[in-house]
Amino acid sequence: MTVRTLLLALSLAAAPILPAAVQAQTIAPDQLESSVRTLASDLFQGRAPGTIGEERTIGYLVGRFQALGLEPGGPDGQWVQTVPLLHTRLGAPTQLAVTQGGATTPWTFGENVYVSTLQPKDRVGIDKAPMVFVGYGVSAPERGWDDFKGVDLKGKVAVFLVNDPDFEATKGEDAAGKFGGKTMTYYGRWTYKFEEAARRGAIGALIVHDTPGAGYGWNVVKSPGGENYDLVRPADRLTSLQLQGWVAGDAARALFAGAGQDLAALRKQARSAAFKPVELKGATFSASFPVTQEVVQSANVLARLPGAERPDETIMYGAHWDAYGKGEPDAQGRIYRAGANDDALGIAALFEIARAFKAAPAPDRSILFAAWTAEERGLLGSEHYALNPVYPLDKTVANLTIDILQTGGKAKDVILVGKGQGTLEDDLARFAARQGRVVTQESLPERGLFYRADHFSMAKRGVPVLLMMGIAGASDLVEGGRAAGQAWVDAYTGACYHQACDAVDDSWNLEGAAQDVDLMLDIGRDLATSTRWPEWKPGSEFKAIRDKSTGARQ
Repeated sequence: MTVRTLLLALSLAAAPILPAAVQAQTIAPDQLESSVRTLASDLFQGRAPGTIGEERTIGYLVGRFQALGLEPGGPDGQWVQTVPLLHTRLGAPTQLAVTQGGATTPWTFGENVYVSTLQPKDRVGIDKAPMVFVGYGVSAPERGWDDFKGVDLKGKVAVFLVNDPDFEATKGEDAAGKFGGKTMTYYGRWTYKFEEAARRGAIGALIVHDTPGAGYGWNVVKSPGGENYDLVRPADRLTSLQLQGWVAGDAARALFAGAGQDLAALRKQARSAAFKPVELKGATFSASFPVTQEVVQSANVLARLPGAERPDETIMYGAHWDAYGKGEPDAQGRIYRAGANDDALGIAALFEIARAFKAAPAPDRSILFAAWTAEERGLLGSEHYALNPVYPLDKTVANLTIDILQTGGKAKDVILVGKGQGTLEDDLARFAARQGRVVTQESLPERGLFYRADHFSMAKRGVPVLLMMGIAGASDLVEGGRAAGQAWVDAYTGACYHQACDAVDDSWNLEGAAQDVDLMLDIGRDLATSTRWPEWKPGSEFKAIRDKSTGARQ
């Protein structure tokens, strides 16, 4: 054991491990709030990528990390990693309809169907493309499941069900238990379904919307208004999909009925391993939209604390700096959707974790602080880093992501997102116990929150991850218990999530948020003074990816 390691170990051990919450708290709530008030102020105009708000945000982040004594962590010794983004927005359609049996049924954009495009074109269109129902659209050889059965989707529109094949499965059906039951896997996410349709040459993809399966209502589906973002990709890596999106439940049922099919009966068939794609006979889809497109130069901000003993081994902390920019005035006249909690509070947590690391002896392993762009546009900043890592992912020890913290005060528990995925959840339980707290599993695992934050970009490449997300379940608050925790979740997600009222409020009590940030700090400090490597648990879809690079860590 090195002297540095010994000093850090003694520091960690200084607080007694007792059943009561007596361990000294490192993170100061007032410091968190101060940073959030700055980032969520009108000066930063809602922190939308490609705006003056981004320019100010990047300058502020670099200045804060520099003042904390960190060094640039980006490519070529820079503070930033440039992230070119394709930004598209559909105009009013000149055609949008389904034709069946010689009769054409117009569809209303935003009412019957919602689509967008990731094609860098001035106009996108689909002309009388055949439509094929592909069940849940899952190809999972490791689970013995294939919904496609070799169907040719080239030039066609694929129609999917949302979520996993076992989301509605009952005992005795083939799908029951195949995909984690109510806990969504990546196969249930709409992003996977669009990617799979494109891999098979489809020119369009539509997911049948239902609120329980999606985890949100139609109002959320249509809220982007035809806008979309992607990474700028070379021509040979562009998606084949001209249009991708959702079809409303009523419109879908009418579509299937017009093709002589019963959607409810097909849902049941799709839960069978023997399911085969069903052509919607006589049904074709046509659409034509003008497109406004631009390339937005955005940036991740990367700051680093180099390790003293094994600097090539990296522990990554992440949060996203972007929010939703300018919108329509709310009831109070606020026009900036500044994401005070989502995720200025996560960025504030990075500052305080960095401050704590700098106040201690240098860690053995390097610590990377990543402030991502374009999380709200599809995890694009973190995805760009994962495609272009500055530090090798096979020697990245862990990614610890903070994205929304509860602001209702101290809690008796901490919410775990993604139970059963990796050994970092065991670390979470161990350090929560030092605070006198327990771990509670997320309350709605069917919503797939594990796949909806920036850590997922690293998970897809095998990096062990842990997500701290306060809206994943109702915390058991010290004042008011779980009922108060649920009231907080309901109030935030029901009124303020992605809205202008996600602002610093006098009712905020950041004592609980500070507890959660302390946990992430403790886990990172433990890894920073250790030679151990967190792992994925058996059954995780990411374990095989990480196992391929085992030799790099020996």
